[in-house]
Amino acid sequence: MGKVVLAAIMSLCVLPATIMVNRIVPGPYMDEIFHIPQAKQYCKGNFRSWDPMITTPPGLYYLSLAHVASLFPGFYFVQAASSFSDMCSEPILRSINGVLAIVCSVIIYDIITHLKPTLSERKAMLHAVVLSLYPLHWFFTFLYYTDVASVTTVLAMYLACLKKNYWFSALIGAFSVVIRQTNIIWVLFVACTGIINISVTNGKQNTKTDESDVFVKHGLAYATSTTTKGLHLRKRKIVKSGNTIEHLSSSARDSSPSSYSGLTDELWSILLTLWYMKWEVLISFSPFLMLVVIFLLFVYWNGSIVLGAKEAHAVTPHFAQMLYFSLVSVVAQAPMHFTITQAVDLFSMFRKSRALLFFQMFLALVVGMLSVHFFSVAHPYILADNRHYPFYLWRKVIMAHWSIKYLLVPVYICSWLSIIHMLGKFRSKIWVLAYFLATAAVLVPAPLIEFRYYTIPFYFLVLHCNNRDDQSWILTGALYIGVNIFTMAMFLFRPFHWDHEPGIQRFIW
Repeated sequence: MGKVVLAAIMSLCVLPATIMVNRIVPGPYMDEIFHIPQAKQYCKGNFRSWDPMITTPPGLYYLSLAHVASLFPGFYFVQAASSFSDMCSEPILRSINGVLAIVCSVIIYDIITHLKPTLSERKAMLHAVVLSLYPLHWFFTFLYYTDVASVTTVLAMYLACLKKNYWFSALIGAFSVVIRQTNIIWVLFVACTGIINISVTNGKQNTKTDESDVFVKHGLAYATSTTTKGLHLRKRKIVKSGNTIEHLSSSARDSSPSSYSGLTDELWSILLTLWYMKWEVLISFSPFLMLVVIFLLFVYWNGSIVLGAKEAHAVTPHFAQMLYFSLVSVVAQAPMHFTITQAVDLFSMFRKSRALLFFQMFLALVVGMLSVHFFSVAHPYILADNRHYPFYLWRKVIMAHWSIKYLLVPVYICSWLSIIHMLGKFRSKIWVLAYFLATAAVLVPAPLIEFRYYTIPFYFLVLHCNNRDDQSWILTGALYIGVNIFTMAMFLFRPFHWDHEPGIQRFIW
């Protein structure tokens, strides 16, 4: 029942905005000038046609064909369309993202209820609605971009993995890569989380069967304490040369991060558990491995990860992207990060391990300074295209004075500290590390600062922060609604003109 109500709520939100956008902006805008004509070629059955300016694979166009095919019988019956290709108009093509946005909200709801089974239906629905209104996701719901389809398929892949439908998850992951090739990183991340979850489940089951904490090695027995590094031990008997040798494997952590003494212990415990389950893991996750191999072969054949406009999207070491992402994510979650509870938690953490944290913060500041100095990319698009909000943030904030980009580094570091602290409350250190590496693998090679690239890592972040405070979620929802109203009003009602180029220009993320 919750899913039906959620779908109805999102439909009521999406439909009026869709109608308004199509009435005020009926023609293709920005990247739509490439995507819409390409989709129309596919509607005509011309699958050999390809615009060299398009950087992403044709997954969105395949989805559009399926969408149009589902609508065509009804339109043909009422004589609203005489042929299949006539159906591929701008409003119909854009409507696929509206449908996907509603589907995505239901997927988000399912993920929330799976990760937080004790959460009430009302709260789960509140969280799902708020996340569905996330401005970078919401805005592109009404344009023919790949973003909404990319987010939907990646989250669907993750949901299938959480439900242990690994082969189906890999299949969805393959299609997500056909929509946007950088999703191969999220395929790897989802596979890693699936392996971690298997080791966790296996460790918990083995822990329940333990009757004592006795470590027997080469005939010598040692009594162990239940608090020894928080590791649960499992006995395995191996008969060798007439002597009984009992080996231990470490089970994976439970939901509390205090179950581990460190990242090394977590990694070691997972490796030991997986060693005894190697065939089961290999069979379950072989589709993910095959997908990665196929993708690497594609990159080798294509000569690049992007399909077209390779010069403008060349892989560039842009480590400053990780710093921008941290601040954008914390601002997007401001009611959850800027709280008294969060401040007290961070203060307590500093007090308990002051020396170590000061060293880590100093090291992070050094790395951050080096990143903004040597690996902060000023892409020609961000310098010249005043239709994007990052253009103004870059010109008016970061480049307002030479010192500002350095003064912002402590803010970025504190943002990452808050993010890692929130994740570390409920996720293992190895999970947080995998998330950080996946985010870096997606963002660092991207030379262009596009906040929409942050959407998928942001969703993984928020979905795994176990904040159940209704007030924080309501304030976050109000923040998103306010930003959405502002950005949609600027897009629709504040057009402007360029002196050097004809046509109407509009503000966009």
